[in-house]
This record gives sequence, C-alpha cells and structure tokens, in this order.
Amino acid sequence: MIVARWRHKEDGLRPGTRDEPVEAAPLAVVRPEWVDSYGHMNMAFYLVVFDLATDALWPRLGLGAPFKAMGLGTFAAETWVNYVREVREGMPLACDSEVLAFDGKRLLGLHRMRHAAEGWLAAENEVLYLCVDLSARRVVNWPPAVLERFGAEATGAAPRRLSLARRDRAAAG
Repeated sequence: MIVARWRHKEDGLRPGTRDEPVEAAPLAVVRPEWVDSYGHMNMAFYLVVFDLATDALWPRLGLGAPFKAMGLGTFAAETWVNYVREVREGMPLACDSEVLAFDGKRLLGLHRMRHAAEGWLAAENEVLYLCVDLSARRVVNWPPAVLERFGAEATGAAPRRLSLARRDRAAAG
C-alpha cells in the first residue's frame, strides 16, 4: 500500500524543518536487493522510492487516471537528489511531498524521504515535470483544473537546485 503524508500551506509547516516521527504507514521498506556492497541503499533505489512518492501525490493534484484518460501524462525533465543520511536494509521509508512552483507547462516538486518510524531526513529530491500530450509526444499546457490544484497546493518555498526556467534561455540571459 502506498501512503504518503502531505503538508499544505495552511499547516504553516515545511517538511524537513526538523526530525519528527511520520504518522503514515511506510511508503517502502529498504529491500535486500536495493542494498549495495557498502551495506546501504544504492543511489538508484532512492529514485525508485521518490517515484513511488510521485505516484502517491499525483491523484491529489489531478494527475491520476482522469489526466491520463485525457491523453496527457507527466515526464520528468530534470531531477536532483541530496543524500543526507544513509538508509540500510529493512528500514521503513516515508516521503513528504510539496509543490514548489509551476507555470503553464511545468511543475517543480520536492520530495523529502524520512525514516518512517524515527522521522529523520534521509534524502531530498527536486523534480521538474512537464505536461505531455501522449499521442503527439510534445509538451503542452496543463489543463485549467490541474493548474487550479497546483495553485492551491503550492507552498512558495524556494527550490534549492532546480528552476522552472529552461537552461538554454537562462544561460543566454
């Protein structure tokens, strides 16, 4: 079962500001096959857990099955991971997720991975998502109802690494 905990603007809280126990069931438990020769979770599997967090977030943002039924999908265009503390086999993991920013075609999200029982921060993941027409395989505008949900969920917190601006335009400016 995929369960994640959400923070909203009205909570007045930012995920990751302090270590705290997570009330939700674990999103994942570190599997033996995820562990490398150093005895901790291999970096590739951090993205697996963050992708599970994305899957759990999408229905809340209107990006689940009805979105796909419209012929639309989301593609990750860029991602950044900050490894804070190692996780080892058998540890339960949970993620906080938030919308940092968005525009007509892009969404900038943040996931924070925590030890699900003890609450300490293990890693952070910023992701830049694009709205894609799945038949044309082209970037298109988000539907108005989805933009409304983004607006209701956006925290306004500053991203640490990524931006909504395209790199080629940002470099030229």
